[in-house]
Order: sequence, then C-alpha cells, then structure tokens
Amino acid sequence: MAVRITSVAKQLPKYTRKTKDILPYVELWLEGQDERFRRKVLKIFENAAVDKRYSIMDAEDVFLKTSFEEKNDIYARECVKLAEQSLVKALDKAKLQPADIDYIITVSCTGIMIPSLDAFLINSLKMRRDIVRLPVTEMGCAAGVSGILYAKNFLKSNPNKRAAVVAVESPTATFQLDDYSMVNIVSAAIFGDGCASVILSSYEDEEGPEILDEAMYHFYDAAHMMGFKLRNTGLQMVLDQSVPQTIADHFPKIIHPFLEQNNLTIAEIDHLVFHPGGKKIVQTVEELFGDLGKNIDDTKEVLRLYGNMSSATVLYVLERFMDRDLPKGDKGIMLSFGPGFSAQRILLEW
Repeated sequence: MAVRITSVAKQLPKYTRKTKDILPYVELWLEGQDERFRRKVLKIFENAAVDKRYSIMDAEDVFLKTSFEEKNDIYARECVKLAEQSLVKALDKAKLQPADIDYIITVSCTGIMIPSLDAFLINSLKMRRDIVRLPVTEMGCAAGVSGILYAKNFLKSNPNKRAAVVAVESPTATFQLDDYSMVNIVSAAIFGDGCASVILSSYEDEEGPEILDEAMYHFYDAAHMMGFKLRNTGLQMVLDQSVPQTIADHFPKIIHPFLEQNNLTIAEIDHLVFHPGGKKIVQTVEELFGDLGKNIDDTKEVLRLYGNMSSATVLYVLERFMDRDLPKGDKGIMLSFGPGFSAQRILLEW
C-alpha cells in the first residue's frame, strides 16, 4: 500500500528584514565590545548566505525582549496563528477539509506549549474528535523529516487515512541578549522563523510522490553537538563548530547504504531535498555531490530567502519540488540533521 505526500504549504511570519537592515541592530547590540570583535561579528552576518529572514517579532523586540516569559508568550501566540494558516493552505492544495485528517503531528523545538500546538488546531479548525495526536519536540532541525516518517508509518498500517505534519519554529525567540558567544552569534546570523504543513495519504487514488523508504542514522558520542540549554533567559543554542566536518565524515555511510538497500545508486537520484543547516554545511554537501553532477540549488535558495528555520526548513525545500510538474518515476532523497546527533532520510518517487 502506497503512502504519498499530497501537498506542502508554507506560511511566513508577518515581520521581515533583509540582512543588511538587521546590521544596525547588531551594531547597537555590540556597543562596548572590542572593535575587532565587532567587525568579525558583522562579517559573520554579511557572509552567512542569508539575504533575508522572517520573524514572529520585529527586530526591535528581538533585541529588547529579555525574559523567557515574554518571548515564550509571543512564541505561543504567533505560532498557533502560523500553524493554522499553513495547515489551511495545505488542505486547500489537497482539496480537503480539516475533518478529513485522521492523524496530526506537530513539531517544534523553539518554545514551550502545554497543551501542545495540535490541541489548538483541533479546536480552531474543528478537526475530528477522534483524531490521533503526536506532538514532537526536542528533535530540532530533523523533526520535519521525522514527522513525515512517523506519519508514513501510521498510514502504512491504516489504509484510507490521511495525516498532517505541521512544523513551526521561531529561532529568533531563542536569541540570548547577554550572550556574545560565537554560537549565539552564528545562530542569530543564519536562523529565521517559519512554518510549513504537509498532507500525506494512504488512499490509492490520491496523487503525489510516494514514500518508498525511510531511515534514521544516529551518530555515536555526539549528543553534545546540537541542541539547547534551558536558561533563565530562555533556550540557549548549542552548536558545535565540528558539525560540518562530522557530517562530511559520515555522509557516505548516511547516503549509500540507504540507497543500496533500495537497489539504487546516487546516480539514479534526480532530486536532493536537503535541509540547509547553514553556509558551511551547504558547502560541505556541494563538495560531496558536485562531482556526481548533482546540485542543491533549491536548498541554497531557501537558505538565502528565509534562513534556517529549524524543522520547517526542509519542508520549504520540498514545497519547491512539489510545485513543479516533475516527470513520473523521478526519485528524490529528503535529508535533515538534528540533535542527538542524528540524520533522518526519506526516499521519494514521483
């Protein structure tokens, strides 16, 4: 029984700034710091390969709101709005109503909500009373692919059902005003806020790329490399500088055995639907695949236009492929990385 992705839809927050327009706020934030350090930080922003990003808060609020309570209140209020708008768009694309969804998975790691996001969506959209819920937290950037993986496994066991995966993130709500570490600076330079929803189906007559296979890959002894530390001021980013090299070292083991178990080689993959973790990771992947005649142009473009939106970002890349009229039989790999440290993979066929 086939499980297909039938639609993907993004929703952007209302505030947006080009990177060049954020630099004056960064300069003000850096007042009192060493001049050489200030120049270095501005260069990091200018060279992050992010031209623009969106946020649930305007730039003034990002650099003024200091308490965890204030930021998390904004996160909860705005993320519910984004999630509802995104899910309605995805349902419209699939020509469905909210009551047509049997299983809802919501993913987010950049704020805390109890009840979780799905409860608010069920109420506001009057979804089914017997809908199955799965809120996923603590999986970071990998959670968008993870959500699809969990939805696929549910649908594989339940014919003639539909699932929705909603990923909403606000990394700007985790910015630490009193933290001048490179981790806080780099994450501020590459991250933005966003939301995306995916509809999946196990109905035989519904169209979209089929999920042929999925798998996780766990890196041993790497739990320290990605994540958040919970501080009084909120969620403080953890991002080890060795992440790009670690990914490069493991890439052959992540990609090739997964394809081999499906009797495929990388040469037979038409589309790379990769999460853009940041400029260095993008460059690492380009170096690995460039010689094979593959490109990650859509991954780079999503990073440039929106920044890294954690779990939602790979879904923005997927939407670009879904909105094209791709030839029947084309194959693609979805890939993202997250805390744990782990890689999540999905094999698609149009």
